[in-house]
Amino acid sequence: MATSNTGTATPDRPAAQPSPRRSRCTRGLAHGLTAAALLTACNPSPPPDDAFLTRAERTDYRETSSHAEVVDFLQRAAAASPSVHYTTFGYTTEGRALPLAIVGDIPDPSAASIWLSGKTVVYLQGNIHAGEVCGKEALQMLLRDLLAGEHREWRESMVLLIAPIYNADGNERVTLTNRGRQHGPIGGMGQRPNAQGYDLNRDHMKLESPEARSVARLFSGYDPHVAVDLHTTNGTQHAYHLTYSPPLHPNTPPAIDAFLRDGLFPHVTGEIRDKYGWEFYYYGNASARGGGERGWYTFDHRPRFNNNYIGLRNRIAILSEAYSYATFEERVLATLYFVEEILDYVHEHGEEVRQIVAEADAASVVGESLALRAVPERSAERVDILMGATVEEAHPLTGRPLLLRADTQYVVPMYEYGTFTPTLSERVPRGYLIPAELEDVLTRLAAHGVWFEPADAAPLDVEAFHIDSVRTSARPFQGRNEQTLFGRYEPTQVTPAPGDMWASADLPLGRLLFSLLEPQSDDGFANWGFLADRLEAGGLYPILRVPGG
Repeated sequence: MATSNTGTATPDRPAAQPSPRRSRCTRGLAHGLTAAALLTACNPSPPPDDAFLTRAERTDYRETSSHAEVVDFLQRAAAASPSVHYTTFGYTTEGRALPLAIVGDIPDPSAASIWLSGKTVVYLQGNIHAGEVCGKEALQMLLRDLLAGEHREWRESMVLLIAPIYNADGNERVTLTNRGRQHGPIGGMGQRPNAQGYDLNRDHMKLESPEARSVARLFSGYDPHVAVDLHTTNGTQHAYHLTYSPPLHPNTPPAIDAFLRDGLFPHVTGEIRDKYGWEFYYYGNASARGGGERGWYTFDHRPRFNNNYIGLRNRIAILSEAYSYATFEERVLATLYFVEEILDYVHEHGEEVRQIVAEADAASVVGESLALRAVPERSAERVDILMGATVEEAHPLTGRPLLLRADTQYVVPMYEYGTFTPTLSERVPRGYLIPAELEDVLTRLAAHGVWFEPADAAPLDVEAFHIDSVRTSARPFQGRNEQTLFGRYEPTQVTPAPGDMWASADLPLGRLLFSLLEPQSDDGFANWGFLADRLEAGGLYPILRVPGG
């Protein structure tokens, strides 16, 4: 059943006004106080100088940070505090290092040190789309606040992995015309895709970019309990300063969905309203799809998207979308406030977070019926959605139109399409037999952190997928012509050949393995065309499954 967040939109609630930062430490930095003055005001162990302002702050939010500036910011933060460690977690297509600040009471930035701490690990990511720069700036500000002694209690329970600039190549391709009518920064911003032309938020399953492989390696190595991916919206003129989403794939462990929808999101929404007078809600766009009644539609369920992918790894994932037509400063602050409230909640519920993750890892999915394809599910009742308006302004440098959020809000009841229901399901097998010649498949599985080993050379009762037909998309998407298979499984017996590999589904990444290898998965290797030269009507899908459960 669809889950909605009724009760958060009130017709007579006055329009929200921008709220100042709460901390005098942060305000002091923003007004250029020296480190000595900060020491007097806050008594932490302040940075050695007063240069911890982001480029956005230094330019009155006219510009956004470059890759070099983010690297410099993180390196200086690490030099200023023994609780901040600077490292990198991979490289971009053009060879730029992906910077990572690790914040916590640990001796070094290794994964071993983090896990020996026994604390909740939270990954915070900005700039997967390099025109959506509010997360990049907000995460630097968050790090600066931690240096100034704020949120000391977080270090008792958490280690933070802060990655402000994931799409570093796209970030450097600044033009004044990227992101169309988004309200700033007027000095320009980067582009949506990476240097290969790939949307990195569609690459988490196929892993065709070095950036996606880098972050997959980070997930396997540091294995954070919680991951937050920070964006900026497009589209609908609503009245929310920020919208959010949990993992949307139907195969997400139910306890993760419940933790977010029943706990974290309602709490954070209430805290933001009480402290700042701003409204946050589930991500959506008002749309009349197929010519029908207008509804509030979320995005896609497929794990090519970051937060859906992380959900299939049994981890708590959160997406945020700051409102595109709010001012750049408001977008940055809304994102910062959102991250702060998430971290407060995770700090208070750390034991519960770790237990949810541990239980999801321990639970076997073998024998369960899991979704291969899904469609949006309509809420049982209409939900009150806060709609808004914009006013048009001219970009001061190009003359092109920009849209600015107006202090207008009104309620429109509409059905919400915020969850997904399966249209095709299959029982999870005990595992998969992968022929040795499928080297590309094995390489991609390894990049995801999926475990496999040589298969025993003994006869196996297996199920082979007989292909009735293959439908190939006429137009490429992200450089690939996606394929849909139709057919059926039939039992047979085989003896594994030398070099064939066995991948067990009775492991923590069983949900992900299932979505990657099932022939009819809407986001697996077959869908992305990696097996196209082996798929034809009347033939067999080359990967066999071993039934069980």
